[in-house]
Amino acid sequence: MRQLFTEVYLVTNADKYKHYERWATANDFPVENVVNDGSTTLEDRLGAVADLQLAIRSRKLQDDIMVIAGDMLCADQNFDIAQVIRFFRSKPGELIIYYELEESEKSSSRGIVEVCPDTHRITRFLEKPQEGLTESRLASVVFYCIQRDTLSYLPDFLSLQPQATDRSFGRFWEWLINEKQVDVFGMKLPTGFQLIGQVGLSDYTKWLTHYSTKQQDNPAKPITCRSYARVGLMGNPSDGFNGKTIAMSISNFWAEVTLVESQTLVLVPHPLNDPTEFGSLQDLFCISRKEGYLGGLRLLQATCKKFYQFCSKQGIALTKQNFTLKYDTNIPRQVGLAGSSAIVSATLKCLMKFYNITDNDLPKPIRANFILNVETDELFITAGLQDRVVQVYEGLVYMDFSKELMEEQGYGNYVSMDMSGLPPFWLAYLSDPSDSGRIHSNIRQRWLSGEPLVVEAMKTFAELTDQARAALDNRDWSSLAQLMDQNFELRRTVYTDDCLGPGNLKMVQLAKQFGSAVKLPGSGGAVVGLCLDNAKLVEMRQAFQEAGCVFCVIAPYNPSASTVGGQH
Repeated sequence: MRQLFTEVYLVTNADKYKHYERWATANDFPVENVVNDGSTTLEDRLGAVADLQLAIRSRKLQDDIMVIAGDMLCADQNFDIAQVIRFFRSKPGELIIYYELEESEKSSSRGIVEVCPDTHRITRFLEKPQEGLTESRLASVVFYCIQRDTLSYLPDFLSLQPQATDRSFGRFWEWLINEKQVDVFGMKLPTGFQLIGQVGLSDYTKWLTHYSTKQQDNPAKPITCRSYARVGLMGNPSDGFNGKTIAMSISNFWAEVTLVESQTLVLVPHPLNDPTEFGSLQDLFCISRKEGYLGGLRLLQATCKKFYQFCSKQGIALTKQNFTLKYDTNIPRQVGLAGSSAIVSATLKCLMKFYNITDNDLPKPIRANFILNVETDELFITAGLQDRVVQVYEGLVYMDFSKELMEEQGYGNYVSMDMSGLPPFWLAYLSDPSDSGRIHSNIRQRWLSGEPLVVEAMKTFAELTDQARAALDNRDWSSLAQLMDQNFELRRTVYTDDCLGPGNLKMVQLAKQFGSAVKLPGSGGAVVGLCLDNAKLVEMRQAFQEAGCVFCVIAPYNPSASTVGGQH
């Protein structure tokens, strides 16, 4: 750690000075950098800010400094100080580290910060506030970075506070931020802290031993999270065109990611999706021709990269823990059931739990944007927001992606819908599909250029979605079935048969022979339907199977009736 700093200083009192002098000698720490403030009791102490000013004045410090309390232990000893310094350098002001109070902790026992979520600027600092003064549960700890030009405020503050009890860092920041209006920024450390207080070196060593023993005795358990496939019931593909959609997560198919702490960071290839061994050259040829070259490993890597980037930008200091990631999935590939985003979503769930990132740090609407950005920005996958939203919220979700909402807040309006008593939806997909991404065709270019046919179609998709929402609320399954058929016919008009492809059209025509409503649940390779006649549903299953398709009755995934958060 020392290579990150020009010098490291330790300030102690006269009562404990000899202990730290001996510690410095034993640990190759410069004895002259142990500063003795001359006090021996609580009554004659100088105060924390005065101690800092003593070190600055006596050692003639003229550079940016980092201040950390000597009696503070982080619940995780592996946090990345280099990341803290990089974030400090990126901001035009001072830096305070804060964490989110646990339920048992009272805000009146800590310095509380109010932080602007967009700029990360601390708008107000309250030292041990009384109940009701602030809703914030973000607590400052003695872990700061201060610019060299700001050090001149220290003697001004001390001249205003003759009593040592008022010379605390909490009072200093309260004065600097609230009265002096100095720009101070916050960075969150997603872990807890233990203040061990007025103890000697032996007690400090015992605390360190306690932490290390605790970690050895309780090795981290694997974290396993799932994300489910989805079917677009209405409005798709208008999610990428400021439209509205309704989609549902289904428990028939899922992606599962497991994370376990390890010495180095390891991404484990999937034996089927990321093959590195083949039976023969012919075997390699057949697998490559059918599956392509892009497995799930790239999704894990891109998610990890984007996660670190997001946390760094958002002022969240991650611990320097390593892990091993592996995944499994039974979501059929290239049939438009959101298999790629399911792997990204499940990976993100694991990373958030491992690093203690909360819903406040990464809210659900932003999480959906994050998953989309992993795919579009990092991997150049053609995609819209619908799949990512429904995999984050889970269940049956109504989504409004209107231009006004997207421009104003950066995401749409997402509403979870009642899933009780849903009708028997069914799903069929091609056993040998083409790349589902091709069906997007040139629609985006036509939409951006303002082609009336495409622009009006996207508006109509949104109108159909609102009607479908009403039908679902009213349990009007006949109307819902008619709307599903209208959704497909509108899509067929805009995209044309050549773009939809013979495989998709064949499945649609087969379903219509049995009087079932039918549409595409995604970008192509599968169809979703609603058949209200059980006898015909059985006959239709047989017909699809005889046509070489895979057929199943959909089992909706209801998050309120399952394990919270997709963790197993």
